[in-house]
Amino acid sequence: MASIPFVKATACGNDFLIIDFAQAPSDIYSFTRQICDRHNGVGADGVEWVLPANDADLRVRLLNADGSEAEISGNGTRCVAAWYCAENGRQSVVIRTGAGLKNCELKANKGNTFEFRSSMSAPEVGDEFSIKFTYGEATGTPVSMGNPHYVVFVPEFELGWQAVADQISKHHDFKHGMNVEFVKVLDPSEIEVRFCERGVGETMSSGTGSCAAAVASIHSGRATSPVQVRALGGTQTVEWAGEVFLTGPATLLCRGEFFI
Repeated sequence: MASIPFVKATACGNDFLIIDFAQAPSDIYSFTRQICDRHNGVGADGVEWVLPANDADLRVRLLNADGSEAEISGNGTRCVAAWYCAENGRQSVVIRTGAGLKNCELKANKGNTFEFRSSMSAPEVGDEFSIKFTYGEATGTPVSMGNPHYVVFVPEFELGWQAVADQISKHHDFKHGMNVEFVKVLDPSEIEVRFCERGVGETMSSGTGSCAAAVASIHSGRATSPVQVRALGGTQTVEWAGEVFLTGPATLLCRGEFFI
């Protein structure tokens, strides 16, 4: 029986499968959908396919749970960093992503949990604008972290916010889809966020989403760096001084083989 080995890891409840691209079947898109299925597969928000790189320790291609390809996941990259450092006894790793090189520095390690401070490059912040959709209208700030985000500030997370975020994420104005963050500012150093990611839907956390939410909060004068970003899956820290740095944990959960 043929099989493909994998490692599963999670970063604040945002879970990924790490697989050597050399083991990939001919159709990695349908395979990704299959293995990410939470009922008939292993279950994950996406697969980080690992490849060799000339200018980094390794390269990754991220496919979302629906088989679509994304530029980067901050949490997924950190999961790969945890796996790589554990396998190679390293204290840092440089990973080539679809959004450029990301340097992950190991700050703490306890058992199978690793905390990294990762360079996330300089953000691009656009002007706030509104869009209309079935449920009404939303006003948000566009932020690029190498992938697209739309940050909406809210006083509370209303019942059914997922449906609203999904409408925004798939809005026809966003040709390639949009990652959406609903942000509640608690104080100038702390925000709470809910995430709706392209190709996945609601997630427990998001690395680039945490960065985008913090950047929009700082840019609008609602917060100052560093910002604690609280999510359903846990808390991360975002610093912004030209470049953005993201600090948070990643836990290696298990390894196995998926039969094909």
